Amino acid sequence: MTFRNMACTLCMGAVALGVGSSCREASLESPEDAISKHEASLVAEGEWPGYGRDPGGARHSPLAQIDRSNAARLQPAWTYRTGDLAQGIFQPNKSTFQATPIYLWNTLYVSTGFNRVLALDPESGKPRWTFDPGVDITVPRPTGLTSRGVSAWEDAAAPDSSPCKRRIFLGTLDARLIALDAMTGARCTGFGQNGSADLTTGLANVTPGRYGVTSPPAIVNGVVVVGSIVLDGTGVDVPSGVVRAFDARTGAERWRWDPIPRTPSEPGYEAWSPEEVARAGAGNVWSLMAVDAERDLVFLPTSSPAPDYYGGLRKGPGPHANSLVALRASTGALVWAYQVVHHDIWDYDIASPPLLTTIPHDGGAIQAVAVATKPGHLFFLNRDTGTPIFPVEERPVPASDVPGEAASPTQPFPSVTPNLVGDTHISPDDAFGLTLLDRQYCRGLLANARSEGLFTPASRGSSIQFPGPIGGAHWGGMAVDEARGLLITSVNRVADIVRVIPRNELYIPLPGEMIYEQVGTPYKVGRRVPRGLEIGFPCTPPPWGKLVAVDLASGGIRWDVPIGQFAEAKLIPGSERWGSMLLGGPIVTDGGLVIVAGTMDDRIRIFDIETGKELWRADLPAGGQATPMTYRAPSGKQFVVIAAGGSTYLSRPPGDYLVAFALP
Repeated sequence: MTFRNMACTLCMGAVALGVGSSCREASLESPEDAISKHEASLVAEGEWPGYGRDPGGARHSPLAQIDRSNAARLQPAWTYRTGDLAQGIFQPNKSTFQATPIYLWNTLYVSTGFNRVLALDPESGKPRWTFDPGVDITVPRPTGLTSRGVSAWEDAAAPDSSPCKRRIFLGTLDARLIALDAMTGARCTGFGQNGSADLTTGLANVTPGRYGVTSPPAIVNGVVVVGSIVLDGTGVDVPSGVVRAFDARTGAERWRWDPIPRTPSEPGYEAWSPEEVARAGAGNVWSLMAVDAERDLVFLPTSSPAPDYYGGLRKGPGPHANSLVALRASTGALVWAYQVVHHDIWDYDIASPPLLTTIPHDGGAIQAVAVATKPGHLFFLNRDTGTPIFPVEERPVPASDVPGEAASPTQPFPSVTPNLVGDTHISPDDAFGLTLLDRQYCRGLLANARSEGLFTPASRGSSIQFPGPIGGAHWGGMAVDEARGLLITSVNRVADIVRVIPRNELYIPLPGEMIYEQVGTPYKVGRRVPRGLEIGFPCTPPPWGKLVAVDLASGGIRWDVPIGQFAEAKLIPGSERWGSMLLGGPIVTDGGLVIVAGTMDDRIRIFDIETGKELWRADLPAGGQATPMTYRAPSGKQFVVIAAGGSTYLSRPPGDYLVAFALP
C-alpha cells in the first residue's frame, strides 16, 4: 500500500469511528509526513475509541502483545477507585460500576454509576479531570445507579485549538444528553442549553427515577443518537420509547423515531388499534446501538411495549417492538425492521447489542448484522434489507391460558444456528440439587409448574420460563474475530417461575419473588428463580453460564464451555463445570484471546479463541459485571481494563474499582 492510499484508508477509518465527519485525499509531500501517518496508524491500532471498539460493535482488538503464550503471566498494573459507591440498608439506591472505558487521544474516559465522567492517564490510571453532572442519587431508581459508558466525537471542521473540537457525550440517569470538552472536561456550552439537551421534552408520563439513559449514545456522521431506559413492569402509563438524534455540534434535535407508530402515515400503524396506539408506551432502546456510517444506517435493538408480562391491551405483534430496526441515520427514516419475538409477554426485549460483521456465504460475502436474543436465538441479517442470511422458521408455540391474553401462535426460530442456551425444555427429572432435600424440593417446584419449552407463557398457576429474562444473551453482547471466522458470546441458562395474579386477589409473595404491579391491567405478575431449599443453587441443570463460539460460515456452534462459579461453590469439587449466571460480555484480540468477566465468582478470565480452553484468571476486588477492553498505552504496553462494581441483580458486592492488568 502506498503512503497516500494508507493515509486515505486511515481517514476513512476515522470517519467510521465517528472521529471526524469528512475525508479528504491526503497530500504527503515528504518522507517525514509519511512517517507521521504511519505512527498515527499505530496509535489508532492501539485505541479502543467506542464501547464496542468500532461503531459496528465488533469488540475486536488487533493487539497481540498479550497472546496465548504469555497470557498466564498477566498481573495487576494499577487500580483506580472512583469513590462513587452507594451501599447499605439506608441507601435509596444501590450503585453499580458496569462501564466499559474508551481509549483515544491518549486518554481513558469512563463514567460511574453516579454519572460522573473521569479522564484517566492510561499508564497509571491517575485522573486528569472529572466532571459531575449533579444527578440526584437520592431519587429512588428501581434499576439502581448504572452507566455503561460514554461516546466520543471529533469535529473535523473545527480549528485544532478550538474548545470542544474533541467531545465526550454522556447520557444521564435523569434523562439529559451532555457534551464535554474531551481535553478539559468543561461543558460544551454551544451544545443545547449550556452543554445539555433535555431528553424528556415532548414526552408524557415521565416520572423521576423511572426514565433515563444507561448506555452510551451512537454517533454517526455528526449525529448523536440516544435511546432510553423505561421502567415498564410498573404499569401501562409509561413514556414512549422514542429514539432521538441531535446535531453533535449544536445539540439541535435532528429527528425522532417512535417504535410505536402514532399516525396512519407511519409504517406499521395498521398493526395497532387506535386505542392501543393512544396508550402504548416503551418499546424503547435501552441497550447499545450499532452504526454503519458508510450506509448511513443506525441499528436499534428495541424492547417490548409496556407492560412486560400482559399483552391483552396490545393484542397485535407490535411489529417494531422486540425488533432489530435499521434507520437512516441522517433522517430517522425507517429502512427495515426484523422482529425476533412476536407479542412479547416474557420480558424478552433485545438486550444484547447488535454486531456488524461479514458472513462468507454461497462463495461470496454478505455484509451482515448479528443479533442475539434472551431466548437464546442468534439471527444473522442482511445489513441492507434485514432478510435472514440463514433460514428462519415460524414454529408453533404454547398458547396462553390467561383470560384476555392474545399470545402469538408462532415465533421465529433460526433453523441453522442451534439455540445458544441448548435444550430449552425442562422437566422435573432435570432438576438439580446438591443435596437430596434440594433435589426433591426442585423437582416439586418444576412438577407443579407448566413447562412446555421455549415461549411457555405465564399462567394462573405457575409456568417455567426457560431461559428467564436474564437470558440467553443479555447486555454483555458479542464479539467477532472475522479472520478466524468466529463470533463469541456469553449466555445464561437459568429458569424463572412466573405466576399471573388477578389484581383483586390477596397474594403474599414467596421468598425471593418479585411482584410487577402492571397498573392498568387486570393482573400482577410474580416471578422468581427456582432455587434449592438448603443451599440455594438454581434448580435448572447446569451449566448456568456458558461461553459460546459460533462459526460465521456455517452458522453452527464451534465450541461452548461453562464459565464462572457461584462464590459459595468454590470449595466443591467439580463445581467449575457448573458455570454461573453472568452479566458482562467478551472481547477478542489478535493474540488469539477471548477476555471476559461478569461471573458470580468475581473473576476475570482469558480463553483460547480456537478451543475455548481457559488460559488465565484473576480475582477482582468486587463483582466484575462489566465488559472489559484493551489498549496500547504510549509506552507501548498493552493493558486489559475491567470495572469491578458489582450487580444488584446478581447480588454481587458493589465496588468502585477500575482494574488494569498487563504483562510484567
